Parts: sequence; C-alpha cells; structure tokens
Amino acid sequence: MVSSLLSPFPNVISQLNLVSRSSPPFFTRAQMSSESLPPLPEHRIVLGCGSVGVDFLASVASYPKPDDKIRSTSLKVQGGGNAGNALTCVARLGLNPRLISKVANDAQGKSILEELESDGVDTSFFIVSEEGNSPFTYIIVDNETKTRTCIHTPGYPPLIPDELSQSQLLSALDGANMVYFDGRLYETALIIAKEAACKNIPILVDAEREREGLDDLLNFASYAICSARFPQAWTKAPSLPSALLSMLLRLPNLKFVIVTLGEDGCIMLERSVNGGSDAEEIDIHGLLESLKQRKDESKTIPTSISSVVTKLSANGIGTVFGRLLIGTAEKIPPSELVDTTGAGDAFIGAIVYALCAGMPPEKMLPFAAQVAASGCRALGARTGLPQRTDPRLTTFL
Repeated sequence: MVSSLLSPFPNVISQLNLVSRSSPPFFTRAQMSSESLPPLPEHRIVLGCGSVGVDFLASVASYPKPDDKIRSTSLKVQGGGNAGNALTCVARLGLNPRLISKVANDAQGKSILEELESDGVDTSFFIVSEEGNSPFTYIIVDNETKTRTCIHTPGYPPLIPDELSQSQLLSALDGANMVYFDGRLYETALIIAKEAACKNIPILVDAEREREGLDDLLNFASYAICSARFPQAWTKAPSLPSALLSMLLRLPNLKFVIVTLGEDGCIMLERSVNGGSDAEEIDIHGLLESLKQRKDESKTIPTSISSVVTKLSANGIGTVFGRLLIGTAEKIPPSELVDTTGAGDAFIGAIVYALCAGMPPEKMLPFAAQVAASGCRALGARTGLPQRTDPRLTTFL
C-alpha cells in the first residue's frame, strides 16, 4: 500500500537527484587549498548505524491552516535520515564513513544508496529488501517562522539483527576509529555496540528522544549528544544542568554529554579523571550562569567558554569531577537562514570529525556549530553541508 502511494515520485527523485549530483556545490565561494589545511586524522574510518530515507522538502510562505490549499515556494527531493545526514557530513569533512541500515529495492532505496555513495559513504553493509518500501519523510519548511515540520513514514520490513551476519559485523568494525548510533534500529545497534565495546572502540550516541532500547545503548556510550528536552525527560531532574550531571552519574562510561540548544548554542559537561578530593565544590547552576555572563554578545561567529576542572554538584543529585563548557551558535543573518532541517545531524557529524582529529572541546564546539550553521543556509539537510575546504571553516580547523 505504502509503495503504491509513492508511484508518482520515482522519476521526480531520479531527475532531481541527478541535478543535485551534477550541479556545483551550494557554496560558490573559493575553496581553500588542501595544502593550507591541517592533515586529516590518521584513523579516518567511522561506522554508523541508524536511519536513512528520502526527504520531500517543500518551502511555503507560512504554515497552512487546516483545510488550506497553498503553493510551495521551492521543492527539493534528497536523501535524509539522521545517520545518513550525519555520515554525509563526516564524509564531506574528509573521513571514511561506513553505514549499516536498510532500504527496499525500490526507486527510493536506489536513490538513497546512490546519493550516499556519491558523497563517499560506504553502503556495502546495507541490507536491501526485495519487498516493502524505503523510509521517506515529508518536510514543510515555513519561511515565515524559519521552522520545519516533519511527517515520517518508516521503511518496511524493519531491519532485524539476523540480517547482519557476524562476518559482516566484524568486517564493518575492522579499522573503525569510532562507532555512531542515532538511536534507531536498536536491536541491531546493541549487537554492534557490544562488539565495539569488546574492541575498545569509542561509541557516540545521538539521544534525540526517548526510544525503545536507547537506555541499553547509552550504557555503552563514550559520548552522548542530546536534544534540548532529552536530559530532563530521561533523568527526571528538575533542571537542565542537574540533568547533565545526573547523566554522568548514571552512565559511568560517558566521557562527556552535550545538549544542543539551537540558536542558543550548546552546553557540554565533561568528566575528569584527575579530580582530587580537596577540589572546591561548586553548584553547577551557579557555574553555568557565570559562564553565560562571560559570553561576548558582539561576536557573530561561534565561540566557547570553559570552566576549570572542579567538583560540580547539584542538590539532591550528587557530585562529579569535571568541567562545564558553553558553546555559542553563529548569528546567521535572517536573509541567509533558509532551513534548519538536519542542523543537529550536521553538528553531530562535525563532533565525530573533531573527536577523530583530537580537537580539544574548546575548539570542537565552535567548529561543530559552524558546520551546522553552514547547513542552515540551504534547503534540505545535506545541500549546504560544507566540504572540508570551505573557507567558512578556515579559522576552526
């Protein structure tokens, strides 16, 4: 039934994707010479597991009222899905990503694979079903409020763990410097996470919302990146700072947790293994407020502000040795802000790159914010994703 509803779209997908692949990149500014950049990380293989799909994006002057009939101001059809977007970002920044996911052998599935491969994402570990439908999402981009609304249809049949053989799993993990999960396909993701943990491969988890199996996946996480609402929803803590502290207490393997806050930037809580028992205890709420007061509101480019390593506490939660950082977002001129679809995926992709490159958090947060902001200057999650040679990234690399 679902696949029959899509019958008008295969030609549209193939034509628009052909245009997308053959057209020059969105950024027409002069690209930096690769010789002027720092060398790529020595270990560049990243394995991801999660969602992919096709996005049908329609821009409208303003979001329609019930029973309205309106016209779109622009249309784009391109690949989507959290994992697909994040690893496309990783590939454009110069790493070698592999992706485990599932599509159907339909026009949409073929388009998904072709687009990922054209960006340098290894799709050889995909499961392709001869029946069913590939995932797709309708996205309405409101030009008036600069927001987007997503209506998702999952792929069918879903990925089951038995479809990924042990030999495929070991091959996918071979040489991997990091494993990334977007929280979907949790049964397969857990099997991958267990094997990665046995091999001491760091794991990054995107905690966008509470999902089945996410608790188990977070227990393996070395790093977690959360949406604004997730920390409090998951920990039931009374405030965002106390929720971040609670996450580090509940997840002993976690080295840091980042919560993304859109135009308000991000907050990062990093665990320290060098804290002493005589360190001064500081309330995390007061520390966060003091860091916010140090922000330079005149700066338009992303920056970061860090506390010193200390004993951080929250009443009724506990204490953690570590430091708190805030990262600011780029102040994008309204005339340049087009679409925030996939901004969080771009941020995550940039964090993956930064970790592989050994960037310190003070450099990592502004870099990731700049990559995410670049993606917001074009329609769709991938159109504006920058190449590593993009001049906007010069000062951050």
